[in-house]
Amino acid sequence: MALAADQPQWGQDFSRNMVSNETGLVEDFDPATGKNVKWVAPLGSESWATPVVAQGRVFLGTNNDPPRDPRHKGDRGVLLCLDEKDGHLLWQLVVPKLGADPYLDWPRAGICSPATVEGNRVYTVTNRGEVVCLDIEGQANGNDGPYRDEGRYMTANGRSSLVARGSTLVPRDANDDSGLIRDVTPLDADIIWLFDILRQAGTWPHDGAHGSILIDGDFLYVNTCNGLDSAHKGIRCPEGPSLICLDKETGRLLARDYEGIGPRIFHSTWSPPAMGVVNGHKRIFFCGGDGVVYAFEPLRQRGEGVPPLLATPREEKEQGQDALATGKVAALKRVWRFDPDPTSPKENVHQYFGNRRQSPSNIKSTPVFFSNRLYVTVAGDIWWGKNQAWLKCIDATGEGDVTANGLVWSCDLKEHCCSTPAVQDGLVYVADCGRQIACLDAETGKICWTQEAKGDIWASTLVADGKVYIGTNRRDFWILAAGREKKVLCSLDLDSPIAGTPIAANGVLYVNTMRNLYALQKTQ
Repeated sequence: MALAADQPQWGQDFSRNMVSNETGLVEDFDPATGKNVKWVAPLGSESWATPVVAQGRVFLGTNNDPPRDPRHKGDRGVLLCLDEKDGHLLWQLVVPKLGADPYLDWPRAGICSPATVEGNRVYTVTNRGEVVCLDIEGQANGNDGPYRDEGRYMTANGRSSLVARGSTLVPRDANDDSGLIRDVTPLDADIIWLFDILRQAGTWPHDGAHGSILIDGDFLYVNTCNGLDSAHKGIRCPEGPSLICLDKETGRLLARDYEGIGPRIFHSTWSPPAMGVVNGHKRIFFCGGDGVVYAFEPLRQRGEGVPPLLATPREEKEQGQDALATGKVAALKRVWRFDPDPTSPKENVHQYFGNRRQSPSNIKSTPVFFSNRLYVTVAGDIWWGKNQAWLKCIDATGEGDVTANGLVWSCDLKEHCCSTPAVQDGLVYVADCGRQIACLDAETGKICWTQEAKGDIWASTLVADGKVYIGTNRRDFWILAAGREKKVLCSLDLDSPIAGTPIAANGVLYVNTMRNLYALQKTQ
């Protein structure tokens, strides 16, 4: 019997381990005949995100091609809320593009971030680099406050199109009300609050926003997507934060890192944070755009005796920021840092742009915490860096700079990597852009087996029900047996490239291609 459980966030809650306890999942399927296909829902023309499932709903980012509502024409980011039973549309969040500069918000990429759901609230990062809190019911139960300007928000005009003014983005025409959507409908999302990372935290997006919000009690932790300027010559906002913490109820900015990561960001800050308990102490794990892995103390929860906005004077001095003097934003306290590629360039990093032999490394995947260890894929940048890639296993119990003694083992991968690993039963499963799916021993890092796929892989492996699920950018989808011996159970080509990671919830496997979402369930 399958375990009936939702999958309300990216990876496990919140170790980010890409495994599921679901059982009774499919070991093969065929969209052509309908075998083991419960339903198929059409998406846009590009869908880079991964679905999540909560409270009878499926949430998935895509674009607006084709439009589902005649009021919204042209390129938009879209978060779909679908009915879990049959995939029909319940409501959607429609988000205008940032502006004419494609490097701010890549054309047709849509919303790339997986949502996080808790209770009746849905949290996600939009294509505009905003953190939004949404009502899970949409407008079906009315337009809840305090945010009530959804019509203006969804309107693509001079107010929503941003242009550069120095190191900030401002509306192209703050007085432009052309095409204003004045009434919301039951098909629209209900925004509870919105935090604009770009303008409220002082960052600059590059290519597109990607994050997965981590919830810890009263607080939300999110990577900021701070990155390169459009000329690929440097960081437009080098003083901007890479990791921020918001109040879950209001969206207020509570804390940020002061690690000085900005000038060393090689491309962007796309790695979401993870969380784990190390020897009784909770830690927030974060991979910066500088290719360095950090561990931070979380903010103290309300009622734990210390107001969450306050850092001690000693902490402020160590972190280089007088948080008490500002009275607004605290400094996240670093516990340790680990540089997985310590011999790579650290200064003037952008002079190595396009160098496939020598460059800094970066981290596009999510760190995975398991039994006091952190598993992280590290590589040269897919577009602009060296071809090397590794899976690193790090001891998460240290303090200070643990670069010299924190490495447990390292395994060479084939070529580049943006996949998050899965750890189960003493094995680690990971894929890379060299078309390789690999199974490693979790204690030693030695490879047990590899499987070559047809296409390069940007998605991550899902391990569930004794199986490994993964798709590629060349449309081929693989199901393998989990374990030390390789066994291919199924391989087939789907309708379009696959960048999203498969998930399992309530006995159903969800696989999204660029154009369709498949809900797969064994035929009774």
